[in-house]
Amino acid sequence: MRKEIYLLGGGGHCRSCIDVIEQENKYHIKGIIDHKDKVGNLLLNKYKYVGTDDDLENIAKTNPYFLLTIGHMKDCNVRKRLFSFLSNKKQKFPVIISPKAVVSKYATIDEGTIIMHSAVVNAGAKVGKNCIINTGAIIEHDVEIGNFCHISTGVIINGATKVADETFIGSNTVCKENIIVEKNKFIHCHSRIISNV
Repeated sequence: MRKEIYLLGGGGHCRSCIDVIEQENKYHIKGIIDHKDKVGNLLLNKYKYVGTDDDLENIAKTNPYFLLTIGHMKDCNVRKRLFSFLSNKKQKFPVIISPKAVVSKYATIDEGTIIMHSAVVNAGAKVGKNCIINTGAIIEHDVEIGNFCHISTGVIINGATKVADETFIGSNTVCKENIIVEKNKFIHCHSRIISNV
């Protein structure tokens, strides 16, 4: 039997997450939390906006499973705040992995992270809490991704690189092996990372 899950944030990233959740088929989407003006409407003609951040305390009493479906561009402060609030309420953030992704059994994926379609996470890789490994991204062997990171579409991170917490790496960026990317960096799309950042 599928567990019920609430999604936090109902924009474009949420739509992509819904597709992954449906195809993984482990969770039933109970509703979406977003702005007040959306409450009562449907996303994708199917999933109802059921409340706002102000309703989270009551919702958390009835259901333990949540996924952050707010995108991460310039910063991840909203994602961090909501994750912290609900974690303190003993809520659970499952790992969501697309059946179209390739994730090594020797990789480690921490809570609240979503691995999108066609992504690859290779042996020895470690991905932290509440990360987005977006469509077609490649996380090579022994790479370490910190907490609250967004590795965007088509990114290639080569072996043994370390990406610190709260970092955004833009689409189609390629990172050389054995690189260190420090905390809270914003890497523009189509970048080439060949030395420590």
